Amino acid sequence: MADAGAAPGADDGVVLRARGVRMTYGRGELAVHALRGVDLDVRRGELLVVRGRSGSGKTTLLNCLGGLDAPTSGTVALEGAELGALSPDALLALRARRTGFVFQSFGLLPLLTARENVGVPLRLHRTPPAEREERVDLALALVGLRAHAEQRPGELSGGQQQRVALARALVHRPAVLIADEPTGQLDSETGRAVLELLRAVVRSEGTTAVVATHDPALVELADRVVELRDGALVGG
Repeated sequence: MADAGAAPGADDGVVLRARGVRMTYGRGELAVHALRGVDLDVRRGELLVVRGRSGSGKTTLLNCLGGLDAPTSGTVALEGAELGALSPDALLALRARRTGFVFQSFGLLPLLTARENVGVPLRLHRTPPAEREERVDLALALVGLRAHAEQRPGELSGGQQQRVALARALVHRPAVLIADEPTGQLDSETGRAVLELLRAVVRSEGTTAVVATHDPALVELADRVVELRDGALVGG
């Protein structure tokens, strides 16, 4: 782990840096301390797994690292940019450009084809049509679904839908991929295949991935594993 005193913008290979991150819901005796002073560095090209029991704070930590939630206190920096110091518009722009998200529920739009679902981030970025189509094709090929490009989510298996979600998260070439229980709705064999694909993509694209999971298969594939207990980091 990098020196906690290193400058946030230092070129030390750290893509994500969290310092003293706390998240508290409510006040007084009813307060829930979801995160309790988390310090964490995630390096470029690393596949980091965050594990812990339900309620340990995994999802809250991922939301803070990805800029979806602002911590009660502490700082999170993405590629040297402190998220809490950005205006709402600047944070939204940074998150849209530099992070990709994969969730347990897939989150695909049911009326759109796989190709159209993958292309949504590029449409939001107003990517020129020719470049957009090229990048969508590459993303679908990367996850092995080019032949299913014109099918809608209801015509795909759960594993195929999660691969479409992975392609969508990667199509804009983010620095960091955030995945929250990406195999939670899949059977063990399909889940393992998705996890192996995730690791292969991280390797081939040089993407940094932070994944919360209960799945022991992904723990085996990780570069590093950290554990949360009652909102505190206890391993890695």
